[in-house]
Amino acid sequence: MLDRLQGTFDPEHASDVTLQRRRLGLTALDRSRTAGGYTLYARQTGGGVVDLVDIDGNTAHQWQMPVRPGRDAVILPNGNLGYNGSHATSAALYPAWDLWHGGDFYEATPDVEIVWRYEDIYHHHDAQWLPNGDLLYTVAAELPAHLAKRICGGDPRKDGADGIFQSDIVRQVNRKGETVWEWCIWDHIDPADLPVHPIFDRRHWPMINGVSETKDGLILMSLRTTSGVIAVEKASGRIVWHAGTDVVAQQHTPIMMDDGTVLVFDNGNLRVGSSNPYSRALQFDPATMETVWAYADPNAPSFFSPFMGSAQRLANGNTFICESAFGRLFEVTPAGEMAWEFVIPDFAEYPAPLNQFIKGGHNGCFRAHRYSAEQVAWL
Repeated sequence: MLDRLQGTFDPEHASDVTLQRRRLGLTALDRSRTAGGYTLYARQTGGGVVDLVDIDGNTAHQWQMPVRPGRDAVILPNGNLGYNGSHATSAALYPAWDLWHGGDFYEATPDVEIVWRYEDIYHHHDAQWLPNGDLLYTVAAELPAHLAKRICGGDPRKDGADGIFQSDIVRQVNRKGETVWEWCIWDHIDPADLPVHPIFDRRHWPMINGVSETKDGLILMSLRTTSGVIAVEKASGRIVWHAGTDVVAQQHTPIMMDDGTVLVFDNGNLRVGSSNPYSRALQFDPATMETVWAYADPNAPSFFSPFMGSAQRLANGNTFICESAFGRLFEVTPAGEMAWEFVIPDFAEYPAPLNQFIKGGHNGCFRAHRYSAEQVAWL
């Protein structure tokens, strides 16, 4: 059931951006099916604005943070905002680095009082704020030269003249900024065993773009340039399972469900056996690597985010999905029925030097999150 449409139709002043000419804001709402609540997102081109919208698509609250987002924002259990900001003087590791680094973390009250800040100029992509207040996140680190020689696949024409290749460390810090846990991927995986996808830049292997801790002491990690999800036993550091290219393709944000299955945003770039890319929300059983649930658009290519993206299981069993590249946030039932859809209506260009890589007006966000009214009781 479609309650209402928002957006404007002005053919005499049409935007050059295709998406901007389509319906924006709230585009679908089925009150009998939606889980309800509030949706939080931080626009990549919003200059530090974080929006919280209600189920009718109206702005319920807004934060203006000191820096543009590196990645996303979350509501913490105490009601404050956890913000993954883009560090103004982040490490300049390779040309595309500015597209996905963060490194300037803030905790802010609803009134935007900064109560905690932590910086790491080597941070990139995802981070998880843990229940004890610690921060779990990914950093880039130079791959030892003897292992860098073992990187295979990808496009060697894009290798840097300095011969340096970056790899990944997952790090946990406490409120004092002290490192309390750290895991280096090259200590556990030979680069030759995980080739970079064809055409991809090899200077960052394998680019951990998603990280989360499970209640059973596993750290889930998403490997972008090689396609895969691994689970690391935190206590021992050993890899307990690996879902490879036969399961996922260029995925993001793996999260373990209560039953031990894993929900992931499966972007679909270079999907094995498919000539036409499409995205899906995928739930698989790591014990068997079998799909237990998936959502793709009935017209599969109509839902596709080549970069970023997230999926979240809601309390009523629905799944909240962020089609990041196009600012489309939507909620589907277990049967794949549309319960809610909202297209971010604000467009802007990426700041320099990012606009060298991504041109035009954009409304995208790295991840979006749905919260119940109880989780934002301060509203």
